[in-house]
Amino acid sequence: MYARGAPGTMRPVTATDPRSTLGDLLVIEGGTPLSGRVQVGGNKNGALPIIAACLLTEHECVIENVPRIRDVEVMAELVGSTGAEVEWLEQNTLRIKAAGDIMPAIDRALSVRIRASILLAGPLLARCGEVLVPPPGGDVIGRRRIDTHLHAFAALGADVEVERDFMLRAPEGLVGTRFFMDEPSVTATENAVMAAVLAKGDTTLINAACEPHVQDLCRFLVSMGAEIDGIGSNVLCIHGRASLGGARHRIGPDHIEVASFIGLAAVTRGELIIEDVEPEDLYPVVHGFERLGVRIELDGRTLTVPDDQDLTIRDDFGGQVPKLEDGPWPQFPADLTSIAVAVATQAKGTVLIYEKMFENRLVFTDKLVSMGARIVLCDPHRAIVTGPAQLVGERVDSPDIRAGMAMLIAALAAEGTTTIGNVGQIDRGYERIDERLRGLGARITRISG
Repeated sequence: MYARGAPGTMRPVTATDPRSTLGDLLVIEGGTPLSGRVQVGGNKNGALPIIAACLLTEHECVIENVPRIRDVEVMAELVGSTGAEVEWLEQNTLRIKAAGDIMPAIDRALSVRIRASILLAGPLLARCGEVLVPPPGGDVIGRRRIDTHLHAFAALGADVEVERDFMLRAPEGLVGTRFFMDEPSVTATENAVMAAVLAKGDTTLINAACEPHVQDLCRFLVSMGAEIDGIGSNVLCIHGRASLGGARHRIGPDHIEVASFIGLAAVTRGELIIEDVEPEDLYPVVHGFERLGVRIELDGRTLTVPDDQDLTIRDDFGGQVPKLEDGPWPQFPADLTSIAVAVATQAKGTVLIYEKMFENRLVFTDKLVSMGARIVLCDPHRAIVTGPAQLVGERVDSPDIRAGMAMLIAALAAEGTTTIGNVGQIDRGYERIDERLRGLGARITRISG
């Protein structure tokens, strides 16, 4: 349970402090195939906006299959810092009740720890008529503009003041609108939808993001009594309501975690069975990995990575070098480009990895090069990878969540011992990753910092 108090004083009583793993190290002995069965966890990027959305109602919400990771713990603290009751009922079940007066401000000390802190802006603006928003933190993977968020709030009738912080005011309430999003930003779409569900009248969002976690948020809001048309498309129509009720909701499986385990299994040449996947979320993932030569078998909600992988990059017609590029859903997810780079180092052939969205995402490739990878970083967005390369153990640090997973994939494929520092970055996105990998045969040890 989170006790009420001044902003910044909320701390979970039963949970491990999410900052405690920042100085940890992972020591990995490479060369052991991963094999067995693994249950995929709840979608981190779905849990974060859904936790924030609980501020839209005074009624109790219970969220199941919540990944117990650092970013989720911080988001729970942020919601608790507004005065809401936040309680872990079980390891992965969260209860939130935001009854009574809610503080219309986002805690600054907590905000700098995660990018997703911006997701409280929409619910607090809709609920309280105003909100003070400090600049969000998060991974340093390039410029991450919030202009689309602010333009959406302004279109809904809010006054926007931009100084060091952002002050949003709509004392008479928000009003439905027709709004074209200048980029299909996931978090801006989520913020706009959460604000619009309590607006007067109808709102149409054009060029909206439609990733699986955006869809999951919309389904949660519908279970609270919202009316949203077009879920799964890039045009969302929200019919405003005066109030919303409570709900019980189960977070969908994390397709990014599924893809991470696919990469781990492919490079170690072990047979891995991943259970409780959502097939509809995996088409772009499977397509991207097949281009890298990974063979995947999908049977209902079970995905198998066989142990007899060939890992030969599939050239374009005419023998041209292929390109694997990310983009808005349903294109290959940006969160998987780092992981694709690591897998490509172990595949026969050459591929261009094109990361369009964040100019610093691929900078980590120098760490893979130090392990023996053959990578040419053309510019901040493009890397040419030629494989297979014999990787060797090295001492590296994780700069962000997905780069950390890429290093973990490389370490398990490498000869010798790899030590990965700044493990707290990996823990932000993957629950108990070292324990789960040991259960699949990995030789991995955590050293507490």
